[in-house]
Amino acid sequence: MTENKDNAPRRKKPVRITFNISWIYILLMIGIGWMFFNQGGANPQKEEWADVKKQWLAGDIKEVVFIRNEYEGRITMRPERIEKYADKFGGKVPEKSPHFVFLVSGSFNAEEMFGELNAQLPEDRQVKVVIENHENWWSVIEWLIFPLLLILMWVFMFRGMNRNMGGGPGGPGGIFNVGKSTGKLAEKNENQVTFKDVAGLYGAKDEVMEIVDFLKNPKKYTALGGKIPKGALLVGPPGTGKTLLAKAVAGEANVPFFSISGSDFVEMFVGVGASRVRDLFRQAKEKSPCIVFIDEIDAVGRARSKNGGFSSNDERENTLNQLLTEMDGFGTNSGVIILAATNRADILDKALMRAGRFDRQIHVELPDLKEREEIFQVHLRNLKLADDFSLEFLAKHTPGFSGADIANVCNEAALTAARKNKQAIDRQDFLDAVDRIIGGLERKSKIITAEEKKSIAHHEAGHATVSWLLPHANPLFKVTIVPRGQALGAAWYLPEERQLVTKDQLIDEMCSLIGGRVAEEIVNGQPSTGALNDLERLTKMAYGMVTYYGMSEKVGNLSFYDSTGARGYDLTKPYSEKTAELIDKEVKDLVNMIHERTKAILTENFDGFSQLAAILLDKEVIFADDLERIFGPRAGAKPGEEIPKDPEETANVESADE
Repeated sequence: MTENKDNAPRRKKPVRITFNISWIYILLMIGIGWMFFNQGGANPQKEEWADVKKQWLAGDIKEVVFIRNEYEGRITMRPERIEKYADKFGGKVPEKSPHFVFLVSGSFNAEEMFGELNAQLPEDRQVKVVIENHENWWSVIEWLIFPLLLILMWVFMFRGMNRNMGGGPGGPGGIFNVGKSTGKLAEKNENQVTFKDVAGLYGAKDEVMEIVDFLKNPKKYTALGGKIPKGALLVGPPGTGKTLLAKAVAGEANVPFFSISGSDFVEMFVGVGASRVRDLFRQAKEKSPCIVFIDEIDAVGRARSKNGGFSSNDERENTLNQLLTEMDGFGTNSGVIILAATNRADILDKALMRAGRFDRQIHVELPDLKEREEIFQVHLRNLKLADDFSLEFLAKHTPGFSGADIANVCNEAALTAARKNKQAIDRQDFLDAVDRIIGGLERKSKIITAEEKKSIAHHEAGHATVSWLLPHANPLFKVTIVPRGQALGAAWYLPEERQLVTKDQLIDEMCSLIGGRVAEEIVNGQPSTGALNDLERLTKMAYGMVTYYGMSEKVGNLSFYDSTGARGYDLTKPYSEKTAELIDKEVKDLVNMIHERTKAILTENFDGFSQLAAILLDKEVIFADDLERIFGPRAGAKPGEEIPKDPEETANVESADE
C-alpha cells in the first residue's frame, strides 16, 4: 500500500539561525565608547595635605580612604559642609564621591597621622579612616582592552571583506596573499566545452587542433625531436569566439584549464603583478599538462615605452618582464601551453610576440555566410520558430556580424515576438531585431515637419537610386524614413563579402554615399546637415585611396599607411608639405568627380527618382522590389540573385496562393 504524496506529512524546514557580523562592529564601538566616556562617576579635585589637615580639624571631612601602595588619599566630605567648597568645583556641588584626593610621600605614616588628628576632635566629629592596598590588575586590563578591541575590529573587517569580495584584497586568504594568482582553475571533466560547441571558425580550429593533438599524444612529436609549442595568440575582433575557442582546446585535450584576465595582474601594490605571474606558472607546472589562458593580454603586454621617465609604468613593465621570463627564461614549462586573446595585437610588445613565446598567431575572423548559418543553429536551439522560417535567409542578411552579435540578434528577436504576443518567432521578428541592433530603437514619436520629412525622403531615395543604377555598389535591401536611434532615415544594404576591392568598386560605393547629399541639392537647391555621416565616410575613403592604396596617378604608387604602429606618437608626417598639398588637391578632385558623376545619374533618372521619393513618403519603408518596378533589374545583378521582397506583400501572396 503506497501513501498518497498529497496527504503525506510535510517535513518542517530546519530553522537556520543566522548571525549578522554587523552586531560585532556595533558591540566593539560600544566598548570603545565606554572606555572613553565611562572612566568613573566622580571627578575629585586635588588638594595639598596641609589643606586637608585644616578641613579635618574643621570637622568637614566624613571619610578618608588611604591607598597605601599608591600613597593616595581619597576624601569624602560631609553633606552639610560640601557647599562651602563649591567654588573649587566651579560653583556646582558634586553629587558623587570622593570629592578630593591628596598625594603623600613614601615616608608618610598614615596610622599615626590620622590617629593624632582624630584625637583632637570630639567623638561625633571624628573621621572614618580606611587603609587598604590596591591590586593593579584592573588598570593593566584597562590598558589592554583598547588595543584588543582595535585588533578584533581589524580582524573582523578583513574577514568580512574576504567573504564578500571573493577573497578580499589580493585574492583568497586576504591581504597577506596579495601576491597569489587569482586565476580560475577548471579541472578535467568539469563543464567541458568541446569543438562541437564552437560553430564556424574553420581555419582557427584547424590550427589549434595541433595543440590538442600534442597534449593528447606528446610522444608522437617528441620522438622526432619536436618541442612543445610554448603558446598561441588568438587575434581577432571582439565577439568572434576567442575565449570559447580556448576553452574548447582544453576540453578536447581533457586537461586542466587556468583562466585569468590580463587586468588581474595589475594591482596598486608594487611587485604584486610579477608575484602573481610566478604563482600562476608555479600552479600550472604542478597541474601539467595544462593550458593557461590569458584573456585581454594587451592590459599587461602593451609595448614598453622607450622614454622610461615620461610615460612608462614600472609596475606594469615589471609584470611584463616576469611574464617574458616565465614563457621563455632558463626554466622549462613542460606540458604548459599558454593561450592568449586580444583584439589589439598591434600594441603588444615585440618581445612577447616573437617565436619561442607565442609560436603562432591564430586569426579569428568574422564568420562568413556558411559559418553564420552554423552559429545561428547553435543559438536557435531553444527558440520557438515559425514553420516557414529560413535560416539561410537570415544568414544572408547579417553580413559582418560576429558570434556575439548573432546571439544578440536571436535574443532580441525572441523579445520582439514576445512583445507582440506571438506564439512563434518569424522572419520579420529577426529583421526587426537586426534593424534595432544596427540602427537603434524606432522613434516614431519624434516631431518632424512636413518639409523635413520630404527632404529626408529625397535624401534616402537618392542613396537608393544611385546604388541601384551603379553595377559595383552594394545591393540595396530596404530604405526607410522612420527615425531610428540618432538617424532620421536609413538605407540598408547587403554588402558582398569581398576580399579585394577594386578602384571602380570604391568609386561606385562613394557615389552611393554622396547620393543623398546630391539629391537634396537637386530638389531643394541647397544641401542640409543630414549628410554629415555620409561626408565623413566619403572623405576617409577618398584619403584612403590616395594615401594608402596608391590609386592616384599624380601621387603615384605610394602608401603612407603604418601597419606596425612603429611611429607611435610621432606627430610629423611621413611626407613633405608639397606632397601634402598634392594629396589634398587629388582628394578634392576625386570628390568633385564623384559629385558630378552622381549628379548626372540622378538628373538623367529624375522621373524614377521622384517617383521613388513619393512612394517612400507614402509607405515610409520600401524594399528592393519597389526599385525593380521603377528602374528595372539592378545594374550588375548576378544571375539567380534574390531580390528582397516586402514581407507583408510576400505574406499576402502566399496566403492568396493557398
